[in-house]
Amino acid sequence: MDILTIFLRTVLIYFVVFLMLRLMGKREIGKLSLFDLVISIMIAEIAVFVLEDVEKPVMDGIVPMATLVLIQIIIAYVTLKNRNLRILFDGKPSVIIKQGLIDRDEMKKHRYNLDDLMQQLRQNKIMNVADVEFAVLEPSGKLSVVEKSLKAKEAETAIDEQGLKGTIRYEGLPLPLIMDGKVQDDNLEKIGKTRFWLKNQLQFKGARDFKEVFYCSIDHRGRMFLDRKR
Repeated sequence: MDILTIFLRTVLIYFVVFLMLRLMGKREIGKLSLFDLVISIMIAEIAVFVLEDVEKPVMDGIVPMATLVLIQIIIAYVTLKNRNLRILFDGKPSVIIKQGLIDRDEMKKHRYNLDDLMQQLRQNKIMNVADVEFAVLEPSGKLSVVEKSLKAKEAETAIDEQGLKGTIRYEGLPLPLIMDGKVQDDNLEKIGKTRFWLKNQLQFKGARDFKEVFYCSIDHRGRMFLDRKR
């Protein structure tokens, strides 16, 4: 009897949760903001409580879930009319890369590190930070990227070819040479270069010391990207 009760309650709760998510709208499926995430987690937790305790009336779970859905619908409607409230509940986009430069302060504010940035750029099919003109961290946590124009890329490549001495014995993804002011010696070894060589290249680009550099990378063509601490 208990097994049958659990089975029937599970089926019922499934359709109830399904219906409530449909009522919340397609926005919840396409973009999960912090507010949406809280609502979704609470609905899931309430559903579990009802399924775990067969002695508890089903309505003890349906009423709180319906209340949460009602709150979500009301807030979604109100924020549709008021941008300030929309920013309060959903947050606002943050520009992580602006005109080809990484905004370190903005990254700190969101506790967003260089590894996070590299990962999300790869998810956008961009392997080199040097190819990015703008990168915006959306409230949902997704990174929206605008690439540099072909003309800008060619101009930067020409400048790098003038400054880089010797050939780069490396083929593959762009390698970070400096991260947060720290030289990545293992990556220097991969391209057959030394710290002395790297310091010369930095000086050519106007940086006197490794600690002045927030991020520096090089690709297989020898094109170097440099972002200095500000």
